[in-house]
Amino acid sequence: MFSRYKKQISDTAAKPQKVDPSPAAKPAPVKAESLRKPALKQAATAAPMDKERKRKERLGQIKVELHRELLDNLNLSALEHASEAELRAEISEITTEILTEKSVVLNREDRQTLNKELYDEVTGLGPLETLLQDDSVSDILVNGPQQIFIEQDGKLSLSDVTFKDERHLMRIIDKIVSAVGRRVDESNPYVDARLADGSRFNAMVPPIAVDGSLVSIRKFKKDKLAIDDLVNFGAFTEEMAAYLQAAVATRLNVIVSGGTGSGKTTTLNALSSFIDNAERILTIEDTAELQLQQTHVGRMESRPPNVEGKGEVSPRDCLKNALRMRPDRIIVGETRGEEVIDMLQAMNTGHDGSMTTIHANSARDGVSRLENMIAMAGIEMPLKAVRSQISSAVNVIVQASRLQDGSRRMTSITEITGMEGDVISMQEIFRFQRVGLTPDNKIIGHFTATGVRSHFSERFRLWGYDLPTSIYEPTVMEKF
Repeated sequence: MFSRYKKQISDTAAKPQKVDPSPAAKPAPVKAESLRKPALKQAATAAPMDKERKRKERLGQIKVELHRELLDNLNLSALEHASEAELRAEISEITTEILTEKSVVLNREDRQTLNKELYDEVTGLGPLETLLQDDSVSDILVNGPQQIFIEQDGKLSLSDVTFKDERHLMRIIDKIVSAVGRRVDESNPYVDARLADGSRFNAMVPPIAVDGSLVSIRKFKKDKLAIDDLVNFGAFTEEMAAYLQAAVATRLNVIVSGGTGSGKTTTLNALSSFIDNAERILTIEDTAELQLQQTHVGRMESRPPNVEGKGEVSPRDCLKNALRMRPDRIIVGETRGEEVIDMLQAMNTGHDGSMTTIHANSARDGVSRLENMIAMAGIEMPLKAVRSQISSAVNVIVQASRLQDGSRRMTSITEITGMEGDVISMQEIFRFQRVGLTPDNKIIGHFTATGVRSHFSERFRLWGYDLPTSIYEPTVMEKF
């Protein structure tokens, strides 16, 4: 029972040691103390008590039987016109009748839980519905029917929510993708879709997914985070916000770089708030996530091929068409392929002030990734010409990162100032300086300017954004 906390006694300590009577015997060498921290080998668990687990299993079995009975008794075509209260009352009434027929007795709490889960099965997404309604959950990650992880405050944990089996999980996946006109099966084992509330949905099913279907849901934030919110959360400082406002308002081309879940889309949404309301903006995304508040916004979403392998509309197709739609700015949700050519061309041909995101770990890596994407597009250009195109198109790279404690910070703002020979010259204006780690693994650090004055200071002044030179002065964190 206490094996997890019991001290481990080594074999040498448990058995008496034989003493060598020989005077020439050498003392055993003292083992140096290891500098490594002990490895954390405790697996992620969300196992409730045995009694609670058995109760949930019993409720799950009853729910499956009742759900089958409900589908036979409910007039599904009439559900579209029924109110939520009417439907809940109908489900409760049918459930009571079936439980009475089967001689199943449940207490009031279990009956309410059962009615809610049945309502979610009929009208919603089954077990996922509870997690989708929880505002503290930002990501839902399903690894097969019995393992659902959730992200809260930047940390992953295993929830106690499960599906009954793989068929149950596949039924929910089919329900989601069929609602947006897409399909997923053995011949097309992965799908990217969008839930009714705007949340991003991705699924991969067997045989590609070995241990059961894999699902990831990036929840759609109902309340868009503004610049003031991000400053208050400590994502960046007021000085950095003033600089970014000047950069966006004066129509510099901005790339937001970062890893998965680092807050690139949130940052892009916040930066878009600095765009003038009179400008025409076109957005292009694989899955529509951007929440722009301007009046004149045209939204486009790419489309995968149909069953016959036809009808695909790629981000590049959308971007080419967008150039004919008289945009003032073009915002691409994520650049990851051959559309990078058209994006750079647009930035260079009168659509300045455009923005996009890329996956990269730093500003310099971001430039290298742009070069690689151009090469993968099959465009044969000398490396110097490629770099010249990038340096003239991109002005500012904003690096967003998710740190080890789960916090998301804008760790760097870097300007591209041109070419020096065959190398793209860059200068960092702001950075997040890490200085340590607290005992509970919280990052200690502060934002600071690098002391380098912006290459675009004169442009800012001419556009009416004369930033004080004090914002470029480095700050030193006091030592405690």
